[in-house]
Amino acid sequence: MQKDELIQFHMFLLQLKNHLEEMVDNNDGLVFQSYEKLYVTPYHIYKSKREHELAVFTLSRGIANLLSHNNYPGLEKVSDRLGQISERFMTEKEKSFMLLLK
Repeated sequence: MQKDELIQFHMFLLQLKNHLEEMVDNNDGLVFQSYEKLYVTPYHIYKSKREHELAVFTLSRGIANLLSHNNYPGLEKVSDRLGQISERFMTEKEKSFMLLLK
């Protein structure tokens, strides 16, 4: 996937997140806390492709978590797998930063 396509997909997921937050109980935004800690949005076009890939996987994990806690069973495994994938995209610096913020 090209970077511009990835950014468009990132934008779609962000819009989906915003829509779902209005529709279902989002646990005060705690589900998307790790995504927000990345400080990468689709508007940050100067960020690297890797950073956008990490943001997409982290955001997708948050969406799966949100849905799994709101009567959509079976998405826990999807969420866990997306978490594993997002960890692969993290640098050691990002991993240590995320641990500090927990």
